[in-house]
Amino acid sequence: MKIRLICFTSSGAEVCGRMVELLARMGHVCQGYKKGTFQGGESFSVADGSLREWTEESFSSQDALIFVGAVGIAVRAIAPFVKSKTSDPACIAVDEQGNYVIPLLSGHIGGANELAEELAQGLGALAVITTATDLNGLFAVDQWARENSMRICDMGLAKQMSADLLEGKTIGYFTSFPIQGTPPKELAEGPGSGTELEISIAASPRSRKALQLIPRCVVLGIGCRKGTSAEAIEWMVQEVLRDGGISPYAMCAVASIDLKAQEKGLLEFCETWRLPFEVYSARELEAVSGDFSVSEFVSSITGVDNVCERAAVLASGNGRLIVKKHAGNGVTVAAAVREPELVWPEER
Repeated sequence: MKIRLICFTSSGAEVCGRMVELLARMGHVCQGYKKGTFQGGESFSVADGSLREWTEESFSSQDALIFVGAVGIAVRAIAPFVKSKTSDPACIAVDEQGNYVIPLLSGHIGGANELAEELAQGLGALAVITTATDLNGLFAVDQWARENSMRICDMGLAKQMSADLLEGKTIGYFTSFPIQGTPPKELAEGPGSGTELEISIAASPRSRKALQLIPRCVVLGIGCRKGTSAEAIEWMVQEVLRDGGISPYAMCAVASIDLKAQEKGLLEFCETWRLPFEVYSARELEAVSGDFSVSEFVSSITGVDNVCERAAVLASGNGRLIVKKHAGNGVTVAAAVREPELVWPEER
């Protein structure tokens, strides 16, 4: 995570410095800031301008903000910039004596609760967790989705599900993928009880009322003519997703032949969707086993009879080809599933 910390007193600077060291050891990229003129925090950057300006810039560029000082200072600083549970950074307040670590925002999806508990352990402090599901030892679907890199399609349904769990209802779930471990006692595979709401874990949405959790598990294999635009690639990708009933949020990677490693349209498409781009040689693609569409023309140009299907299967770890080659406007696209590694949370 990219994390910024800010302190306002000498005592706070000492605690802030300890947290910077802790976070760095955990592998986070962090920077301490000081606001005001006081002893300590010599290695920190100075927060020029107002606290509001510092918070606004940090809110949009960081994964987490930590305020070392009164909760009220932190609340007033972040209040103008709070937008959504799915996009706000984790925000935490720590008192200047380092006794209490208090998640204020994005406890589950942003990871504030987990980060607070890690900091509290390192500081010898108390993490003050206030989210209802945590207090009652219940399954927190938004936190579990984050831990398993799944997209929640409807935060309103996620909120309703938490309310149902707090009322003692059992939530049914359906999954297209194996999940390691033991499901929480509040969940039941198949229909639940006391509520129509259910959880669906799949790359394709269910027709029934379901809280859709979408794993990033679909690899797109793409071939194209030289100079093909990102818009043309996008159009064909959307056609493949529609035909396969696949959510765009399920996309996890794009693969092609190494001849396309610098293809501008492909690179722009991947940048837009923030997808890694993997390329393979003709020999590597030819070695992939399976029933693929064959093109003598493609073979004469690239040295392999099919690019998109073979690339999708290879990049998915020899996963299942779920959409065969679609072609149009100089673009070919296919899709394969890379089985996600899903794990149930440990019992609380």
